[in-house]
Amino acid sequence: MVASLGASAVLVFCMPSSPLAQPWPVLGGSTLSALVGAVCAAFIPDPAVAGAVAVGASIALMVPLRCLHPPGGAMALYVVLTAGDGVHLAAFPILFNVVILLIAGVVYNGLTGRSYPHPQRIVRRASVAKGAFTASDVDAALAHYNEVLDVSRADLEGLLHLAGRAAFQRTLGEVLCSDIMSHPPFAVEAGVSLKDAWALMRTEQIKALPVVDGQRLVIGIVTVADFMRLANLEVHEGLGQRLRTLVMGRAGHPSQVKEIMSHHVQVAQTTQHAMDLVPLFSQGGHHHIPIVDEQDRLVGVITQTDLVRTLATAIQGRDEASGTGGNPK
Repeated sequence: MVASLGASAVLVFCMPSSPLAQPWPVLGGSTLSALVGAVCAAFIPDPAVAGAVAVGASIALMVPLRCLHPPGGAMALYVVLTAGDGVHLAAFPILFNVVILLIAGVVYNGLTGRSYPHPQRIVRRASVAKGAFTASDVDAALAHYNEVLDVSRADLEGLLHLAGRAAFQRTLGEVLCSDIMSHPPFAVEAGVSLKDAWALMRTEQIKALPVVDGQRLVIGIVTVADFMRLANLEVHEGLGQRLRTLVMGRAGHPSQVKEIMSHHVQVAQTTQHAMDLVPLFSQGGHHHIPIVDEQDRLVGVITQTDLVRTLATAIQGRDEASGTGGNPK
């Protein structure tokens, strides 16, 4: 019976995500500390001095070997205070019990839906928005803090990103796509002529038209960029004439919406939070997102302008609630 293994059990069963509770710290920290205690007991006659040196030396060994385990210090002291062969104690019962503990920890955490050993989370970000923190910012903060945290750096960065997302969600409140979408939306069917589609876009001053079938299911989208692309923007002379030729039709040129529309369309549900669209606009390159209902039928459209207006309103409301009125201090 080794009392400090009770503390190891608390970490393995109750805090399986802690860096101090992972298999290598539990195994290496306990066993190596026991061996340190055996060496100190063999060469230092005074048990009090040997125990103090054993605890300090075990900590000094565990830190660089990345197997820091708090019960390891108690393990070193246990070997010093126990009369007998320290090397034999390190092998049995210490090493034997630690192995059994780790096996039980893997089984128990697996049955309760927790990962053990705890996987290291790798946060990858394609781009960093202005004002958002980066991995180097986390490293700088940890270096300034200069303390040991019982959480891995990867988990800490993941938590910070989740906290930022939650704060942004709080700023936007519970705004749904159905609350900010433009409706009823302007849309065309695939067989509509380019002339009619262009006329609708010019009249309503919109830059995109969802393309729907007879059941109002979104099958594509046509944008001003599609017209510009076919008008050959590389040649600057006569752009207006080339657009007129495109929309009026000419033999061998596209004449219907289905011939120039984009078939892969990013859509969103009416019940989605507006915040979910931020990455689509900021990183996905989208400017218009059709909104569909439970039956996937088109019911609205959200543009970047709609989202920015909503965010500005939410921030203004927050400032007014806090009494700042949005005025700089």
